[in-house]
Amino acid sequence: MQVIPHVTNEIQEYIKRGAGFGTAGAADVAIVEIGGTVGDIESLPFLEAVRQLSLKLGPNHSAFVHLTYLPWIAAAGELKTKPTQHTVQKLREIGIQPDALLCRADRRIPAEEREKISLFTNVAEWGVISMWDVDTIYKVPRMLHEQGLDGLICDKLRLNTPPASLQRWDALVHEVEHPQREVTIAMVGKYVDLSDSYKSVNEALRHAGMQSHARVVIDHVDSETITPATVAQLARYDAILVPGGFGERGVEGKIATARFAREHRVPYLGICLGMQVATIEYARHVCGLEGANSTEFDAGCAHPVIALITEWKDKDGSIQKRDAGSDLGGTMRLGAQSSDVLPGTLAHHIYGDVVTERHRHRYEANVNYLGQLRDAGLVISALTQREHLTEIVELPQSVHPWFIGVQFHPEFKSKPWDGHPLFNAFIRAALEHQAARAGQDGAGKNLKVVA
Repeated sequence: MQVIPHVTNEIQEYIKRGAGFGTAGAADVAIVEIGGTVGDIESLPFLEAVRQLSLKLGPNHSAFVHLTYLPWIAAAGELKTKPTQHTVQKLREIGIQPDALLCRADRRIPAEEREKISLFTNVAEWGVISMWDVDTIYKVPRMLHEQGLDGLICDKLRLNTPPASLQRWDALVHEVEHPQREVTIAMVGKYVDLSDSYKSVNEALRHAGMQSHARVVIDHVDSETITPATVAQLARYDAILVPGGFGERGVEGKIATARFAREHRVPYLGICLGMQVATIEYARHVCGLEGANSTEFDAGCAHPVIALITEWKDKDGSIQKRDAGSDLGGTMRLGAQSSDVLPGTLAHHIYGDVVTERHRHRYEANVNYLGQLRDAGLVISALTQREHLTEIVELPQSVHPWFIGVQFHPEFKSKPWDGHPLFNAFIRAALEHQAARAGQDGAGKNLKVVA
């Protein structure tokens, strides 16, 4: 096998399949991103593949947009264009001539610098697009539109399009800049030093905030700092979210967090591991199953309420296994799956009859403990039909105003202009909790906090 033509041909076929090339449902435009740095060996086969593909498609069936970076050198007091000149030079050596350059910088690129870049890269000056830092990403579409990038691409591809309407994006910017309220969420996890670790969850919360005309302030709380003695610090938040994760570190802090939210009626959303720790907490402190845990954290725990499916045991000690077909792909449950939702539950109010969400996890709620959990009052509001895998757990609203845990990752389906139904409901619950606390304080009643 050779890189050219075998690897490059397969890359091209993959792109065509993704765009539905040659089918009735073919896309009008396929956007293909090639990451990495131009000149690095890892990206060379991909760059060669798209060069060949553009040649085969013809001059008006492809456009190349290259993202570059212009560093600001404080000592010299200027933006440096040399890195952009060199990266375009490397592209042209490969045989790719960019149609447009997106020039990232912390400030607007002056006209004389854009002229210089145009001269040394053979890109028309109107194709040298300045992309400066903005306070919200939703300003970027208008920034690009006002510099004519959309028109340039449509002209290159010979697309007869109506004038662009950015009303939807302008509305988002307005919501971001003019919130009517503010709500503060505690996100209790163990990756607080990595700002992008929970990026999708952060954005889903902000999307939901915009649907309620509220600014969402997210405090990342290190779960390793949460103990029964310190958990009362969470009382100042309007709601609590425990996101997904892997590994034992910080888990007891998350369990203490779920208990605090349950006992103090603070809105709680548990995602993936956040659902599992809520289940463990309920098993320990409501069901009375001392030593309840996940086999991910304690393989020999007395009550494995969370475990791999292959670790579930019948009363006679035999292991319950999935059928051969469902063992494909190892122990990781991946991708979109659907399940029915129990009528009359909070989950049903949010999702309706069926929930379809994306998964990425290995451990599940042990089916052998579901009866005990239900008898103790935990609501299993969604189960997969074939294997009875728990998708959603919640507390009855007669007991708690808003407490729900989901095994899947709803943040992956959130959109800025619609939000996601689960996150939308969570933020509304946070606002209601905030209003209730304000009413209590106004009546001279202090929120009682028990450590």
